[in-house]
This record gives sequence, C-alpha cells and structure tokens, in this order.
Amino acid sequence: MENSSAPEGVRLQKVMANAGVASRRASEDLIAAGRVRVNGVVVAELGRRIDPETDLVDVDGQAVQLDTSKRYIMLNKPTGVVSSMKDDRGRPDLRRYAEEWEERLFNVGRLDYETSGLLVLTNDGELAQVLAHPKHGVTKVYIAKVRGTVSPQTIAKLTRGVALDDGPIAADKARLLDSSRGTSLVELTLHSGRNRIVRRMMAEVGHPVLELVRRQFGPLHLGTLPAGEARELTKVERGALLTLSRDETGASQPETAEPRGPRD
Repeated sequence: MENSSAPEGVRLQKVMANAGVASRRASEDLIAAGRVRVNGVVVAELGRRIDPETDLVDVDGQAVQLDTSKRYIMLNKPTGVVSSMKDDRGRPDLRRYAEEWEERLFNVGRLDYETSGLLVLTNDGELAQVLAHPKHGVTKVYIAKVRGTVSPQTIAKLTRGVALDDGPIAADKARLLDSSRGTSLVELTLHSGRNRIVRRMMAEVGHPVLELVRRQFGPLHLGTLPAGEARELTKVERGALLTLSRDETGASQPETAEPRGPRD
C-alpha cells in the first residue's frame, strides 16, 4: 500500500469533485476501477489523501487541473497586433484581450505582426515553458496563402527539407489545399521554433507568403473562434495541455520565469 504524501491532506475523491472531474461518488468509482493515478502511480484505496498543491492527478492518462488559480486562454490573434503585453512603440498589443481576467496573463510564444491565429495566454509558467521552448518541439499547424501555383514537387521539397541561412529545415507535413487565380493555400505542420520559419521556407521555394494563420498549437485547435476573440479553454483542452506539459517535463516542479518564445 502507498504511503500518503500528505496525511493531513484532502481525500482524493473530494479533490477530483472540486476539480470538476465527477461527483464524489463517481470519482470513487473511477478510483475503484484503477483509472486514477497520483504522481504516476495507480491509486488502489478510496481513503487516499493528497496535497492538491503538490500532487499530480490524472484520470485515464489525462491530467487533471487541481490549481484553480491557473488560467488558460485561447486567443485568435488578428493581424496588426504585436505578441506582447506592452509594446514600446505604441502598437496594438495583447493587453486588451487579457483585461477580462483578473490574473496577470502572458502569451506563450509569439506570432509576428502580420500573422494571425492561435495564441495561448496563461499565468502557468511551467506549462508556458514547455509549449514555447524549442527543445520540446510542440507541433504547430499553419495555413499559408502564397503567391503562385504550388506544384506537388514543391510540396515534396518542403517535407524533404530546404536550406536556410540558419540551417536546413523540413516540414513534418505539407499539403496543397487549393490553387486558383495565381495563389495557393498550403498547410504546413512544423515543430520548429525558429523565427518567421513558415515565411522563410515558402520564400525559399519561390512562393512568398501573402497571408498566414496558425490553426493548431499542440493539442489545441482554433476551430470557429473569430479573429480578435478570446475564450477560456475547456476542461478537456486544459487536460490535454497539462498532460503534454507533464509528459515533456516528467512532472518537474514549476518554473517561474516567463517564457520568451520565438515568432512564427
């Protein structure tokens, strides 16, 4: 039998109920079925007590958010907005989108001024480090409207790799969505964190980007969220992000530094 990491803690089923996983009774059923883990170990007893501030809980392999002070916001950043909470040059920035929430939010990574699409705003430093740091290689999906008619050979070249000034780079996936009237729509999947990487790749193959939007960031999809709108992540989306963070860090302790990720 496992030793409780905090005997004076809170019963696991109560913590799960408070986190919105299920009612206490339903949470007890999940525990009894062996579907709940604490710090990576399956819990076998209903009387288990935990410390919600330090212990990590997952159900069916999906992380559960226990710290309700953390906020996770999806923003569809429009073009003409700087990916910063304060722009020294006075250009439109992200502050207007964070004003609805009391917490001090910051952006995870960046999109350049003329790129629109999915940005995450949060006050969770650990998760932000995982999502923004290039070493973790979080997948991003972009749709680029480019000049010219893109050929199948060009799509193949993007996945084989192109040579840039800062070294070769290859898309994880690339596909042509449409071509008409002298322009093409190309979907690129990348895990690179290099600055303006999509624009530089497409320019290298002879098809400069006219418009660029990020549709997916890790497990998050932009969906139908209108440009300039922000919303809190759903419970499922939060669980997916936290699971990704724990998988990448090995459930390390949170870092406090705010990340400064690359621009795409």
